[in-house]
Amino acid sequence: MSETSVSCLITKLSHYLTLTDDSREKLAILEEEEISFSRGSEIYTIDDANEHLYVVKSGWLYTYLDLPDGRRQIVKIHHPGDIIGFADIAFRQATTNLAAAEDVVLCPFPKRGLRMIFGEAPQITALMFSIAVRDQVVLLDTLRALGRMSSRERLVYFLLDLVSRLRITNRSMTDTFRLPLTQTEIGDTIGLTNVYVSRAFTALEKDGLIARTAKGVRIVSEAELKAMVDFADRYEQMDTTWFPE
Repeated sequence: MSETSVSCLITKLSHYLTLTDDSREKLAILEEEEISFSRGSEIYTIDDANEHLYVVKSGWLYTYLDLPDGRRQIVKIHHPGDIIGFADIAFRQATTNLAAAEDVVLCPFPKRGLRMIFGEAPQITALMFSIAVRDQVVLLDTLRALGRMSSRERLVYFLLDLVSRLRITNRSMTDTFRLPLTQTEIGDTIGLTNVYVSRAFTALEKDGLIARTAKGVRIVSEAELKAMVDFADRYEQMDTTWFPE
């Protein structure tokens, strides 16, 4: 199944909640407009007017911050099915930069488009809220990885987090996934230089824990990798027992 054959947003939300036809129709409104960007494009930058959110239809993107000395910190990788912009929804200007890691298709919709969802679809509202709160817990996990783990462990955490997220919109995925990020982009995400990212990949391959393919990565020993970094999958399950009927 290609990334654009069905709505990745609906696939993602359906993992946690059985969506009614009415809910699917409301979500489809958020994906009515499509805009394509080529790899390397800046979709928005800090202090740009913050008037829209974006559903990722296809391709990978990342939000990042520039440091005073010219370095860059990538703070979030975005995949098909993600809604970009919730972190900035309280602000009139963007607080981060958004760039395309490869050719992408986005579906922009104005902030006011959420009025209909929040007013008429309480279950979807609860689910979107839960996903946003879940992401805060993932941020704490990431801070622990960046602050206390070795270069090899940081890469392990990064790869496990990616594959866990990607499986939500691709239930047929097993141990292999596409990775359209450069080593520099990976390094900017986990706080390592290009050289240390390369060394970490090589060490994990040598130990038989992963294998690099032409376009991605194969997780050879997932259980061992999870034990190495005490990884908790924050994506597979969600408590929906409190959601409104």
